[in-house]
Order: sequence, then structure tokens, then C-alpha cells
Amino acid sequence: MPDGFASHEERAAFIAGLPKAELHLHIEGSLEPELLFEFARRNRVAIPFASIDDVRAAYAFTNLQDFLDIYYQGMGVLHTEQDFFDLTAAYCARANADSVRHIEIFFDPQGHTARGVAFETVITGITRALDDAEARYGITSKLILCFLRHLSEAEAEATLDEALPFLGRIAGVGLDSSEVGHPPAKFERVFARARSLGLKTVAHAGEEGPPEYVREALDLLKVDRIDHGNRSLEDPALVARLAASDMTLAVCPLSNLKLCVVDDIADHPLKIMLDAGLKATVNSDDPSYFGGYVNANYQAVADALDLSRDDLVTLARNSFTGSFLSDAEKARHLAAIDAYA
Repeated sequence: MPDGFASHEERAAFIAGLPKAELHLHIEGSLEPELLFEFARRNRVAIPFASIDDVRAAYAFTNLQDFLDIYYQGMGVLHTEQDFFDLTAAYCARANADSVRHIEIFFDPQGHTARGVAFETVITGITRALDDAEARYGITSKLILCFLRHLSEAEAEATLDEALPFLGRIAGVGLDSSEVGHPPAKFERVFARARSLGLKTVAHAGEEGPPEYVREALDLLKVDRIDHGNRSLEDPALVARLAASDMTLAVCPLSNLKLCVVDDIADHPLKIMLDAGLKATVNSDDPSYFGGYVNANYQAVADALDLSRDDLVTLARNSFTGSFLSDAEKARHLAAIDAYA
């Protein structure tokens, strides 16, 4: 039997109701095939798929770049404020069903403005849906603007310029897209500027890139949180540093499996991270493409790694203490976890 549970079913039920936050979610990566077809029809966009089954068949990736190619293709159906509202509202409904109480989500404005969609259109649709989700479900949220690392730092600077009128709705900046060959050092100046504006900073590092990229994110970008961070485990000194500094790792198990970062979910390093004292969290990344929202990710690693009740509670607590909520808000959520557990 699973440690602390009478059965696998009891553990699944515990996961289902466990209060949690999600800290690593690309809103464009929650575009389900059904919505892709709806937006394509609505906006008269031609797509190279005849059916929803065709779309799902295309979601067979061997690496990060395979995924990104179709991810940017999917973005092409998003045109109007209502599209971004509907996309975000659909994710929020799924998060609520998974007992997610707080979300910190990424958006990729450069993937839209390059297509002629105004920055204001993107952020207004997303934030309108986030406000609606708070009123409807009580889910709180933070919005993180990501720079696409395969583009230049000058282009990131221009995107930050576009964001200035909307800083009241943006909590931080992040760094995503193709990791290998695009080290964090490339964006040192724009991250310094973002910090000077009072924004939090996060960065994808150590997913496909080496441990050195994690060090650069810490030392040069001065990040408040690391997204992924798996390859940190190759460097014992880096692991010790991450543990000592209580640095949150926003880990994405099903994403790691789908993108072949791990060959089998049973090989996922999440339990190793916890045992090493790392502040790991569980997140869904791009759930439409990777086969599961946050509870599916919890369930996958719980089953494969035989996570205990204490492990699951630790992951949920980490998701709130690693968030950008105030101390008082964190305390409220931690009390809810304790009451539930």
C-alpha cells in the first residue's frame, strides 16, 4: 500500500482535494485541440489538421524543439481579446477542478505581437479571465511575462517597453523557449531592468541546458525561482547551494516525460530532489500538449515514485511558500493544507 494511505485510490482522492498552487504554466500551452479548432474557425485561420485526432497524433515529441514548432503553430489561431479570455478561462476552470487555489502563469507576448496582435489585446483578454476566475472560484493569480530566448535581448527590451503601461497587472518576467545555445547570460541587462521596475524574475534553466545555465540564472539574472532545474542534480555543489538558499524549483513531470528529459516517469528525479532538501513543486507546464493538468502530474509521480502523504503535503506546501504571494496569504493557504491533511 502507498505510504500513509490504505490504497492507491485513497491516495488519488487525497491528491484530488489537496489545496495547491501552480507556478509553471504557459497559458498558450493550455490550448486544447477543441479550442484550437474553434479559434481557427472563428478567425478563419487555416490549420494543417483535419480532425482533433490529427492534432493529438501530432503531439509526439522527441525533444523541446519538436514541441516548440507545433506550439508556435498553435498560437497562430489566437487573434482577439475574446480568444485570450476563452483560453485562460478554460484553464482556470480545469485548475479549479484540481483544487488549485493560486496560479502564477506565463504568457508569451512576442509570439503574438510578431503576428500583428497588439500587446494590449493579449494581456486584457488574459487578465479579464483571471479576474473572472477569482470572482467565480476564489483562485488568485499572478501574471509573468516571458521573453523568448531564441530572440535577441534587444527584442526582449522592446517587449518590456510595451509592457510598461500594464505593470500593475504583471508580477514578474521569465525566460522560455529553446534553451540550448541561449544561455541566461544573454538576457542579463533586461532582467536587471525588470528588477529595477520591481518585477520578480524566474527563468527556465536546467531542462535541456546544463547545470551552468542554472548558475547563470542565479548569478546573472538573480532569479527568485528556477523553472525545471532537473540537471542541477548533476552538480552536487549546485544542489547544496539551491537547498541552502531555499530556492524553489518549478518542476513539470509529464512535460519531462513527453519531451524525453526522462525516459520513464519512474526515472523522474522529483523524489531525489525532495530527499536532497530541494524545494521542488509539481506543475503542468503545457498541459494540452503534455497530457495532463496539475493533478495528473501529481498522480503520475505519486504512483511511479510511491510518494507518501508527507511527500504530497510537502509538495503542496512548497507550491505556496515558493509563490509570490504575501506572507499572510501564504500562511492562510498553509493553514488550509494542514487542516486538510
